[in-house]
Amino acid sequence: MIQQRKVSDMEVKKYTATPIGDGRYKLGESPFYDSEMKRFSWVDILDGKLYISYESGINKSDIKAESSDMGQHIGAAIPMQGKDGFIIAGYDGLYTFESGKKSLLKSMKDEFKYYQRCNDAKQDPKGRLYFGSSVDNSYDIKPHGNLYMFDEGNVTILERNTGISNGMAWNSACDKFYFSDSEFNAVFRYDYDISTGLITNREEFFSVTDKCPDGMCIDKNDNLWVAVWGGRRVECHDGSTGELIAVIEVDAQNVTSCCFYGANMDSLFITTAGDGLNGKYDGSLFVCTVDL
Repeated sequence: MIQQRKVSDMEVKKYTATPIGDGRYKLGESPFYDSEMKRFSWVDILDGKLYISYESGINKSDIKAESSDMGQHIGAAIPMQGKDGFIIAGYDGLYTFESGKKSLLKSMKDEFKYYQRCNDAKQDPKGRLYFGSSVDNSYDIKPHGNLYMFDEGNVTILERNTGISNGMAWNSACDKFYFSDSEFNAVFRYDYDISTGLITNREEFFSVTDKCPDGMCIDKNDNLWVAVWGGRRVECHDGSTGELIAVIEVDAQNVTSCCFYGANMDSLFITTAGDGLNGKYDGSLFVCTVDL
């Protein structure tokens, strides 16, 4: 494990996220901002819906969003590169969603156990899809699965025996890959080979000891911004040392993921989960501008 320098509270930058819109999501996740389309997207895993809102439709009082029902739990929806569509990490496999139509891209029924489903997903710098599996909450089974790569129709297992696969990110030099596993309460760092997409030399980069690291994004300085499930916050960790350098307070218990947006890519769009909770903003969307 990386030896992290202890940082006092005085050295940690503090921010407060602002709730936007009146929508409440059972398990909001997979936020993306498509700068070319000027479009936000996110999913509700439990409702199986993909939400799309153009930049002009995002403000503090209301959100104008289109929703599409995928007919099953979906772990993530990733904007397709060069196309007006999405790759859907569904319950039982990968799908494309274009022009309002969902089509099977790759079945995972032979890979998954009956109680597993796709969870978080991201595309690497070469457009290969990384995705993980988790356990359907309706089964009383300890979460376990694998981290996969989908490339040119083939699925490769990159890491076996993961817990709950969540946040993924690559540094700007394209030689490091970061992966948060909520079951292990840690973010792991790997060496990354951009030519093959393979990852090696896993090490625990930092831990979140009191709660669970969830979705994650990386900023232009290669610092990691990690949503903390159960922790009412997003943490920023130095991408070289792993030390905590900033915290965004979020007025919702289960913070699930985040992504950057805006002209300077210095604002965060944040998703949360409200299933089984009754806090005022549990399940809401949030935004926050930070200093980079």
